[in-house]
Amino acid sequence: MQTIFSGIQPSGSVTLGNYIGAMKQFVELQNDYNCYFCIVDQHSITVPQNPVELRKNIKSLAALYLAVGLDPNKATLFIQSEVPAHAQAGWMLQCVSYIGELERMTQFKDKSHGKEAVVAGLLTYPPLMAGDILLYNTDLVPVGEDQKQHIELTRDIAERFNKKYREIFTIPDARIPKDGARIMSLTEPTKKMSKSDPNQKAFITLLDDPKQIEKKLKSAVTDSEGIVTYDKENRPGISNLLTIYSALSNQSIQEIESQYQGKGYGEFKADLAEVVLKELLPIQEKYNEIINSPKLDEILDAGAEKANKVASKTVKKMESAMGLGRKRK
Repeated sequence: MQTIFSGIQPSGSVTLGNYIGAMKQFVELQNDYNCYFCIVDQHSITVPQNPVELRKNIKSLAALYLAVGLDPNKATLFIQSEVPAHAQAGWMLQCVSYIGELERMTQFKDKSHGKEAVVAGLLTYPPLMAGDILLYNTDLVPVGEDQKQHIELTRDIAERFNKKYREIFTIPDARIPKDGARIMSLTEPTKKMSKSDPNQKAFITLLDDPKQIEKKLKSAVTDSEGIVTYDKENRPGISNLLTIYSALSNQSIQEIESQYQGKGYGEFKADLAEVVLKELLPIQEKYNEIINSPKLDEILDAGAEKANKVASKTVKKMESAMGLGRKRK
């Protein structure tokens, strides 16, 4: 059975984009793969975090993993910082990474642009991400298009390590879904939907109340044409809403276009709100049951224990290959 690894940062509320682009996939993948799904809290501190809020977000994300349908009997769910091998592997992989290739990362350019001071972690977090993936002999990494560059770097780092030291790592491939991988902002549909967007109307979170969801969709940017058809290049607003509708209703975009032929945006947006609420309300109900349950800690403890066993073995192989520590008889 092939192994899958993926993780989400607990740096804010999980958006509808995160759900469609990642978490919805996770639920389907757990039935056919050996899955490790991680809360990558060490990645989140590359930008300033309030410690109290961060801990709250970590717990909230863990509860959402379960609420969306991840089964701890099928997939390993854990927190990155509770498995020390991640930081250990990240450091060793930094030492086979080149500054030039790290500076070329699009996300580093975006997040460091115009800043007087940039923390070193923002530059060097791709080797930590590579460690996350490589520790588990991962075959496939489900990601959106925006993370493809990081998977390519992970492959380069793994191949370089294997060639320079010893053949340890499986070379992973990105698994990018054909549809719904990139949900865009509701206010600027040429930008990805992001939980860090200062405009609260730009994104829907999984825990928004029904009135907020309806209001945000009602005010979502479209255009003056008033025709419900898909044209991503020329009409990004309505195309983004159609993508959301399709991803949550399991209808094709063509079927939805036919359904709304001759109908306006008002009716379409009202129906889209119903589709979104039908998906999110059961998740919210389950989340509220789990968030303060001792079972949540039990699941995370068991996940960390399982992940530690696998990851620490890989770290020992890495240390041995690089000549670190003492040679034991």
